[in-house]
Amino acid sequence: MASTFQERKLKGMFAAFDADGDGYLREEDFRALVARWSRLPRVGPGTELRARVETLLMGWWAALLETGDASGDGTVDLGEMLLLVDRLPAMAADVTATADTVFEAVDANGDGRISPAEHRRLVETWSGQPVDTTGIFELLDPNGDGQLSREEFALLWRQFWTSDDPAEPGNWLCGRFPD
Repeated sequence: MASTFQERKLKGMFAAFDADGDGYLREEDFRALVARWSRLPRVGPGTELRARVETLLMGWWAALLETGDASGDGTVDLGEMLLLVDRLPAMAADVTATADTVFEAVDANGDGRISPAEHRRLVETWSGQPVDTTGIFELLDPNGDGQLSREEFALLWRQFWTSDDPAEPGNWLCGRFPD
């Protein structure tokens, strides 16, 4: 069962996924998320990366629906989303594959590193709006070199989705937590 900390952290992601803000996730919300991700420079229509991003996001929607839609009404609420999150520690390969696709989508210049500006774009793409990320990147950058490698990003991504330890830096990967 998700802890209070995990629920607080993931409330922001739920809100980001819930495009119409009605408190329920539906397929249309994930289609809107795909559209937001498609505005990234490397994820344009017709690209291989666009197809991977859509497959990834719609695959997670299918997993959410299968795990959380006990009533069969085609919707998932926050509590139901947390049921899937509870399973993520046992799904390390799936979580890492997600990190790899997200990394490629966010790495706008294709240099194999995520800069602070690219990280801000990640947070804003998830949330669908401008976000103040002041001070966040410094929490994520383990060696202080001003960038995240693919390996560093993958570790932070796994921490974000699976960690119950507030001290782990990956908890900040998708920005500040809602109050």
